[in-house]
Amino acid sequence: MEQLDFYKGLLDEISDGVYFVNRDRVITYWNKAAEELSGYTGREVIGRRCSDNILVHINDAGCQLCLDGCPLAATMQDAAPREAHVFMQHKNGHRVPVCVRVKPVHDENNNIIGGVETFSDDSFEIALRDRVTDLERKSLIDSLTGVGNRRFADITLSTRLNELKRYNWTFGVIFIDIDDFKKVNDTYGHNVGDEVLKMLTRTTAGIIREPETSIFRWGREEFLVIATNCDGEKLFGMAERLRLLVANSSVTKEEGMLRITISSGVTAAQTADDAEKIIARADGLLYQAKKAGKNCCRTDAK
Repeated sequence: MEQLDFYKGLLDEISDGVYFVNRDRVITYWNKAAEELSGYTGREVIGRRCSDNILVHINDAGCQLCLDGCPLAATMQDAAPREAHVFMQHKNGHRVPVCVRVKPVHDENNNIIGGVETFSDDSFEIALRDRVTDLERKSLIDSLTGVGNRRFADITLSTRLNELKRYNWTFGVIFIDIDDFKKVNDTYGHNVGDEVLKMLTRTTAGIIREPETSIFRWGREEFLVIATNCDGEKLFGMAERLRLLVANSSVTKEEGMLRITISSGVTAAQTADDAEKIIARADGLLYQAKKAGKNCCRTDAK
């Protein structure tokens, strides 16, 4: 008895919740951390089955594991240790994210006589994963306009080129430049320039609605549209609608309304292309549009 009390004392000192069940999944031990994490005292749970509406583990899909897929029950069947990230029901009713680890308990003849489960608060790990995801998202988004940044554009362009070569999934690009943007900044200041950039991306949202078509900020006043499943005619039509829509939009400033225009180069991807080639071709077409007087599109897409 003294030895048993000694081990119980040790288990009460650790920060993870620990409980034991017998072969019938009746709880036979419940440590202090289990009380703190769950809100249930040992007196309330010892002698009850772990599935008796106590912890009621569910996974992130909402499946109740006590009814189907209980890792503790499975481990007592095949003796394999298991680990799972689940949501435990607190006595007060709210859900607590926990990492559970289960192992079988054997007698002196190596027969499985029960199981032990440890569980720990998973909130920090979930918050950390969410933070990493958020940082990854932010590393791909232009903070001013909210569209993908150049890094995101590079990744998307590489993906589309691989799809073209492997599956013959066609796509094209529209390389956009705001006409006389330096003059806007020099005349009205960078705050107005920033509003022009945001106006352009908000305006293009009305045209770019296909899930696989996206706009990215490529440079200071340069933007790249990557459009899938587009033939030359459709791609050029999209570029023209973008140009006309932007030309008929404006930015409000103290002196009144400021209107801007854009020029663009339009090209369809070819199987021999790499990212450098397709951007260089679109940039060359953009240069032709600028040379032709700005506020126009030039294309080689047929």
